[in-house]
Amino acid sequence: MESSASGPATASAERVRDAFAGLQATLDDSCTPGNCAYFLGRVHDELQRMDRAMKADPKGPGHFPEPIALIAKLNRELDGDRSFENLKQHQRLLVGTRDEINTWMQGHPDDYR
Repeated sequence: MESSASGPATASAERVRDAFAGLQATLDDSCTPGNCAYFLGRVHDELQRMDRAMKADPKGPGHFPEPIALIAKLNRELDGDRSFENLKQHQRLLVGTRDEINTWMQGHPDDYR
């Protein structure tokens, strides 16, 4: 059996692609009555997943400075409170962070294809 030195690195790199796909899946959804808590919670969770994936990527967190900084700013504003009330209060920042990261990633297709 052949062992590939890039096996774990490839798996880590795929985490960014998979996390980005999860984040993109929120683009066509919105905060509608009956769906708002789910939507905001999902955007938050997908952003945290992106953050973890970028920091674990073989290219290193320095390869993703803007998205990581955007998520860090969001997390400072949320101050550890992921309650619906707090997410709703920060909805503009939450969705804006998602949209900015989507735009940044679209400019770096080698990181998600």
